[in-house]
Order: sequence, then structure tokens, then C-alpha cells
Amino acid sequence: MTATALWFVEKARAELRPADLSPQAGAARVRTLYSGLSRGTERLVFNGLVPPEEFERMRAPMMEGNFPFPVKYGYAAVGLVEDGPPHLLGRTVFCLHPHQDRFNAPPDAVTLVPEAVPARRAVLAANMETALNAVWDSNAGPGDRIVVVGAGVVGLMIARIAARLPGARVTVVDIDPAREAIATAFGAAFRPATAASDLAATADVVFHASAHAAGLGLALSSAGMEATVVELSWYGAGVTPVALGGAFHSQRLRLISSQVGQLPPARRPRWDYARRKATALMLLDDPVLDALITEEIAFTDLPGALPRLLAPGAPGLQTLICYS
Repeated sequence: MTATALWFVEKARAELRPADLSPQAGAARVRTLYSGLSRGTERLVFNGLVPPEEFERMRAPMMEGNFPFPVKYGYAAVGLVEDGPPHLLGRTVFCLHPHQDRFNAPPDAVTLVPEAVPARRAVLAANMETALNAVWDSNAGPGDRIVVVGAGVVGLMIARIAARLPGARVTVVDIDPAREAIATAFGAAFRPATAASDLAATADVVFHASAHAAGLGLALSSAGMEATVVELSWYGAGVTPVALGGAFHSQRLRLISSQVGQLPPARRPRWDYARRKATALMLLDDPVLDALITEEIAFTDLPGALPRLLAPGAPGLQTLICYS
């Protein structure tokens, strides 16, 4: 039995290859309905920009091959269980699996999608986990002035979570004015990056998710006295300049990283990854989040479309890969 999977085979080139689908004792066999393309992480993988010292830490749970190439990579698949444990049969599940039309997975590697969450929206679960983890890391609370620099999928999800904190005032900053409509629908104000000077040194918490050094500089300048700046962007190989002069020290700013691979220390005694993933899926019971899905593409067309989808400055937000 075989399936078809996407492989990144060399810099800026991908292809579809056969994948083994032999029955595995106790495994769930999943027929993929949708998967999601990560424009940040998968752009780095596609262009061979994963630093050698990060090869092991960057491995996705069911990835095959090795960095830089060839590698079967991805982590946002939603499908129907066709065979396997009785409690999973016929159920829609989310799995951290690369782009592949059918696959086997251990039962503890799949998470049931709540019935209220459509399968197409469930591909956002990995992004929601990242956003949830970042809000936990920030210690943002009710009434806070919160700034999100970078209105990509993760940045906008953070804004959506933060805007639900009672009394919180959330502002999203981005270079693309077209993101204003979504930010507003998510309960946040919007400022173009060129008109964000009124935010200088006012925020209690700032999230940076633009993946650009200029965005990080804007995030630091937006932070008030002793505020926290949470860095979510991952830049891959290379050096990123950071503006740590000026008022950085006199303002006693706190610059921290947030990465979904680890739970925040304060939650580790009570939370595990399964509980966090189930919570992320529950938070997707929110129809306004459908605005994040801005393009659909057939799986068979994906290799040829990747150069466009993963180009710097490519328009749109979440690309949904469809398998039927």
C-alpha cells in the first residue's frame, strides 16, 4: 500500500514521492482532508536556511529525511481515520504530520477535532498552540495595553486571544494596510507600521511576529517602562540586528523568546502537550478565524506553487492544501 507525500528535494524545489502505507499494528490510518502550509518555517526549510546547529531541534514529529535536503516536512494535517482503534474510526483528527494524502500515526499522536470545529479551520491548530504559548509566556492580563507587531497568522491569533482579556486594549501593527479589516474583526485596533509613532513606550506587553529586524525595533520602541517584549519570529541562518541602544536599558525592558517546543515553566507541573493541543483546538471554535485562510490549493499542484507561496512578501495568510 502506498500514499503520496511532498518532499523538499533541493533549494527552492519540491516534488511528490510515493510513501509506504503498510498496515502498522495499533496505528490509525488517516485519509488527509487538509493540511496547512507554514509560510515562516517552511519558507526556511524550502530555501535550505535551517542552521546546521538546529537540525535536530527543528525535526518535526513525523518528518522523514534530514536537513537540509531531501526532507519530508510539515506539521498541520487534518483527516479522517479510516482504520485503527475503534474509538477513532470515522473521527476527524489533527496530527503533526507532513503533507501526505494518507498516513499512519500512533493513536497518541492524533488529537480529536471538536465537532464544532470544521476540518478546514482545524489546520490552524499548530498556529493556535504557538499563539496560546506566547500569551502564557507574556503574562498579559486584563486591562493591559498590548501591541502585536506583525499581522501574520500567529500575530493575528495572538491579537484574537489578547482581545478577549477583559479591558485589554490591543493594537496590531503591520506594513500591509489590507490586514486592518481582519485585525478589527478580531477585536483589535490597527496601525500601519509607518504611522505607529503614537505607540512609543506605551505598551505593557508587546509581541513581535514579523520576522524582520525593523519590526523588532518597532516592538522595542513600543514597550513602556519595564514592559515585556515577546519575540516569536525565527530567522533561521544569519545574523539579525537588534536595537539594544537608546532607551532599552533605561526603560528596563524585558526581551524574551517564545517557542512552542516548550511549555512555559509555570504551567509544566499541570499541563502537557496533549492538554495544550486540545485547548488550541477548542479555541478554534470561533468562526471569525476563517478569515485567516486566504487561499486553497490542490495537493497535486503544491510543488509547482511553492515558489510563489513561499516567496518573500507573498500576499495572503494561511494557504489551505486540499486533498479531495
